[in-house]
Amino acid sequence: MKKLYLLLVVILFAQQLFAQGGGRGGSRGRSPAPLAPPVPFREVSGIVKDTTDSPIIGAVITLTSKTDTLRTATNADGIFVFKNVKSATFILSITEIGYVPSARKYLNNDASKKVVLDPIILKSDTYMLKEVKINGTPSITYKTDTVEYKASDYKVRENATVDELLRKMEGMEVGSDGTLTHQGQQVMKARLNGKDYAGGNVAQAIQNLPADIVEKIQIVDDYGDEAARTGVKDGTPQKVLNITTRADRSVGDIGRLTAGAGSDDRYDERAFLQRIDANEQIGLIGSYKNTVNGVASTGINSGAGGSYGSSSSSGGSGGTTKIISPTFSYRDDWGKKIEVNMSYGYNYTDVNSINSSDGVQLYAPGTINPQTGKPYPSGANTAFTNNSVANNITKSHTANFDMEYSIDSANYLRFQPTYSFAGSNNDNISQYYQTGVIHQTSLGNTDASSTAPSYGATLFYQHIFKKKRRNISLQLTYTHTNQEQTNEQDNHILYYNDSTSLTTPFLDSLVHRVVQRGNLSNSFRASLTYVEPLNLVSQLEFNSQLIYRGYDNNAFTNNIDSLGHSTPIDSLTNVYHYSFTEERIALNYRLNKTNYNLSLGVTAIPTLLQGARQGYAGTVDHSDFTLIPIFRYQYSWSRQEKFSIYYTGTPTEPTFNELQPYTDLTNPQNPVIGNPDLKPSFTNAVTAQYNNYIANSQMNISANVNASTINNQVVTNNILVPIDITSNGKTSKSFITDTRYLNLSGAYAVAGNYNIAKQYDDRKYNLELNGTINYGYNIAMTNNVENFSTSWTFNERLGPRIDPNDWFEINPYVSYDVTKSNNSLPDAPDNNVRTAALSVDGKVYFFETWLVGYSASKNYVTGISSNLTKNPFVVNAYFEKELFKKRNGILSVQFFDLFDQNNFVTRVTTPTGYTDTKSNALSRYVMVSFRINLQKWSGAAKQHGKLMQRRGDGSFINN
Repeated sequence: MKKLYLLLVVILFAQQLFAQGGGRGGSRGRSPAPLAPPVPFREVSGIVKDTTDSPIIGAVITLTSKTDTLRTATNADGIFVFKNVKSATFILSITEIGYVPSARKYLNNDASKKVVLDPIILKSDTYMLKEVKINGTPSITYKTDTVEYKASDYKVRENATVDELLRKMEGMEVGSDGTLTHQGQQVMKARLNGKDYAGGNVAQAIQNLPADIVEKIQIVDDYGDEAARTGVKDGTPQKVLNITTRADRSVGDIGRLTAGAGSDDRYDERAFLQRIDANEQIGLIGSYKNTVNGVASTGINSGAGGSYGSSSSSGGSGGTTKIISPTFSYRDDWGKKIEVNMSYGYNYTDVNSINSSDGVQLYAPGTINPQTGKPYPSGANTAFTNNSVANNITKSHTANFDMEYSIDSANYLRFQPTYSFAGSNNDNISQYYQTGVIHQTSLGNTDASSTAPSYGATLFYQHIFKKKRRNISLQLTYTHTNQEQTNEQDNHILYYNDSTSLTTPFLDSLVHRVVQRGNLSNSFRASLTYVEPLNLVSQLEFNSQLIYRGYDNNAFTNNIDSLGHSTPIDSLTNVYHYSFTEERIALNYRLNKTNYNLSLGVTAIPTLLQGARQGYAGTVDHSDFTLIPIFRYQYSWSRQEKFSIYYTGTPTEPTFNELQPYTDLTNPQNPVIGNPDLKPSFTNAVTAQYNNYIANSQMNISANVNASTINNQVVTNNILVPIDITSNGKTSKSFITDTRYLNLSGAYAVAGNYNIAKQYDDRKYNLELNGTINYGYNIAMTNNVENFSTSWTFNERLGPRIDPNDWFEINPYVSYDVTKSNNSLPDAPDNNVRTAALSVDGKVYFFETWLVGYSASKNYVTGISSNLTKNPFVVNAYFEKELFKKRNGILSVQFFDLFDQNNFVTRVTTPTGYTDTKSNALSRYVMVSFRINLQKWSGAAKQHGKLMQRRGDGSFINN
């Protein structure tokens, strides 16, 4: 025992000596470093993700300890921050709907001022709540600029395409022509896994891609590629559809071939071939068809058809269209740092249509009768009828290339060259009859052709500094377009005195002219953006832009005599050039809090418009300066409820034609007299949006409203000028129309749209109510008399969707539309058109492999003259038989417009008259087609034997 005590004393003594000497290798005589004292407060931060490595927004985080009880929620990036935490030992509790709750205990160094926790991963949860099954995340999630739909919650049949899936989603309205509207706004571009697909063509994307490959549907408010990288938003966004694929549908091949032949020389041949391997995508889409314009066009833009497949009978255009449209697309990663996306598309259309128009042109009080020299009586007008046969052929080529180069973690480069060519040939034969104030007949043949090649490129560079969120970027864009047009007009004009009949013209005149126009434009834009973070939740944003657009325009007119000789008309020659230069300097403060973000700033815009006309001494030199406030605010209660409001201000410079200080006589019947004193117009607009998806009730409520005013609006003033017409020694009185311009203020508009959707019994029964309300107060001028007009548009659409089982589906639909306008001018026409539409469509499957489909619509239109409106009853039907063991072959027989009642009627009302137009329908025919669908999948995308991680837009991260 003594030896043991002695050994213990020696060990303690040696340890003390070792400590005083600083240990082996230590400095003799140096005092030991004192321990850092504990800090009274600390900052705790972290990130919450799901098992797919996606951030979870709005998760509730509770921090508890002996001295703390704090609560916050994750922001749009899944990040949470606690400040002024007293204890370094605490417990975090994390809860969010659709995920398993988690509680974790942390013991940290109490001397650290900032504590950054490891990522917290939550697992999805499946549970029952009031007999409503919530599986994983809610069906709809509202993010900062994105509405996201979970595709697996919307059931469609095997071999369905994306457009059928979209029709079942709240707030979506899909036209059978491929148009897509979301919450009242048209979707302009389509993407697949974050990149433009098939050149961004929405119709080609949703009508060809199969629905069973979709994991999520995203509708994005897109402010452009520059804003996507920098986060600095400018202007008004456009709606973009992004389709993200399922993990198990990320490697495979898709093929769909369709061959159809019908009566009246109708045919419809289509091909869709697609290879997908993570970011590698190779696709070919082609169609060759001869169909009827608008016979199956649906959606809110077509009037009464609705969004469920019924035919519309108001709006659209008649006639037939032949289409050839192949599109090739390619996307891939060229190594770890380079990603490319390219597409080429060719489109050929041949449209034939017959149109008949009737209308009235009214004249303002005080219009002088050239025969008597006295004003016309109240209500003086010209009634007109125009019958035309048109054949329009257009050809276009579009090629896009997009290369993204991630140089390193701090530098990024993107290069986007583009090329397009558009050409057209249009033949139009018309008979134009006028009686009343103007009493004449014009029989004409117009042959027009044009070509417009265009090319350009965009270069974007961004540098990210070591300080988080600090970055600087530069974007350069150049575009060159050269449009050339040739217009041959061969008109025979018959002039009548008021007292004579249409069979005895007082004199006639032959006008045979060729007008050649050239429009060469060059545009350049340079943009510099710098972002300086102030702290974790705020930053300053600076943007400077220089925009230049230069134009060289010319118009030459030749007269063609009876022998075919061509003679230049010097008085009708117009050669001019002008340029418009705009600078934008913006400074913005942005605050990003957990539940809200705010942007406040100002934009200064100096502009310069310069131009001159060849042969004239006068020039245009017009400069302006405008200050525009920046305001954006968004508040999110959760991932399912959001409110946003923002302001935009847009100055619009007058065009050179509106400013030119001389008379343009290119069209002798319509001289244009510019006003060099015009001011730029300025539009103030405020947009507010509210979205709320109540997951437990499977109910979605969305609404948006836009209010705008226009100051110094550039208004056209058409003035009737009496002239003498002389031919073969005879003289008659007639009119030409001078076009002049002036500024008027006071116009404003308010537009609103809402959507209420409720699902029952796991979406077997769906009720959806959509509404649109627009009000406008407009200012116009004719014959130097101001006209103030008000316009109302009210549209209500109720569309239940009933899909109780796998073999039966029925979708009734009712809509009511009111379009009303009133004018202050005496005797000016008011407009009051009301359309009630009833429709139904559906499908019935029987004997497992047979399908009967149908659609029927009945319109009741009032307010358009009875000789144009037939209130048609349009019925379509089809039969399908699934073939082969895998049912990937479908034989179909389609019947269009069984009762041959479809028609196309439109009314256009202006302060000085109205025009009713009816187009030929040609819509009853039968089509027999065979379609084969082939798919082969290899599972999820892998790299080096591991599953590839994905970004929020569906793109894969190449390691």
